[in-house]
Amino acid sequence: MTVIGISGSYGGLNLGDEAILTSAVAQLRATVPGVEVVVFTRNAQHTQENHAVDRVLNPREAMRDEITPEVERLDLLLLGGGGILYDSEAQTYLREVTIAQNLGIPTYTFAIGVGPLKDRVEREAVREGLDRMAGITVREQSAKRLIEEIGVTVPVTVTADPALLLEPEPFTDAMLAEAGIPRDRPLVGLSVREQGAAAPDLSETAYHQLLAEAADFIVERFGADVVFVPMELADVREAHRVMGRMSLPEHAHLLKYQYKPRQIIGLMEHFEMAVGMRLHFLIFAAITGTPLIALPYASKVWDFLASLGLEPRAMAGHTTAGTFLADLDRLWDNRAEQKALLRQRVPDLQDRARHTVALAVQTVRPRDDVAIA
Repeated sequence: MTVIGISGSYGGLNLGDEAILTSAVAQLRATVPGVEVVVFTRNAQHTQENHAVDRVLNPREAMRDEITPEVERLDLLLLGGGGILYDSEAQTYLREVTIAQNLGIPTYTFAIGVGPLKDRVEREAVREGLDRMAGITVREQSAKRLIEEIGVTVPVTVTADPALLLEPEPFTDAMLAEAGIPRDRPLVGLSVREQGAAAPDLSETAYHQLLAEAADFIVERFGADVVFVPMELADVREAHRVMGRMSLPEHAHLLKYQYKPRQIIGLMEHFEMAVGMRLHFLIFAAITGTPLIALPYASKVWDFLASLGLEPRAMAGHTTAGTFLADLDRLWDNRAEQKALLRQRVPDLQDRARHTVALAVQTVRPRDDVAIA
């Protein structure tokens, strides 16, 4: 039996990461008959209950002598996917990778994102860890550039986010009713996150006010209700703050943070338009051909929009609501055109995403061939 481990930011903290794991496990099972999947996660119980995996371990709670026997069983360890190699966390995520490499077990990055990486110690750790990889795949060009910039010599292949391969699960009318979302008006999905890098030049008040004005505009101009979709728990608080500044909050609805990635993709099929910041919210929209507009806060979002042939506009370019509202108005009028563009571009990205597992499993070696250091 082939035993493959996968390590990432899993455990229910973020719907995007859960989407990546859902897709990765499905692809591994479809590609490697009888594979045993071991997941290194931040919440072992959540991962065991929500994913079709065989074994789970939380490396942040376990001691090294507990992790090593689990790693020794592996024929391959995948690092990723998702953006996990960044300042303050990179060395933590490389912990079991280093153990595997010292045991002579192949390691491979699974369509990861990288950065920001400004800390010298973190950069050196990433360079050393990646240079011992059997192969490196990343999901965006900016990650490849950064990896090459810090001096990694292993060739880097750009594939695409594994979540692009997920199929929607129906979000039924009964589920909409349970969530308190009416069906008598068009629906527009919104994804908001904490200010942080999204709008460094705005005050917190101005940031929430801009988003509230955009939500009110959608309600008034398009006769629509807005549905705030939290991609992680912290987004719930941000949505409340935006709704608290809206003039028409009776047409705003906040989804509970309780749904699985495929259900949120199914929800996208009810939206006339998706307006958001979180990368996987935008990916979910693209999968279903839902016209989308983004406020990029990181290079990964810029790169994804570019891969779709869309021109991004940074939050910094929307210091007042006017320019953003004009962009919303333009997209609403050109929804059919963008739907056609998504139908054309997304299949190409999905083909690239399928390539990740095909490349990774080539590095699996029979256990008898593994030299234990």
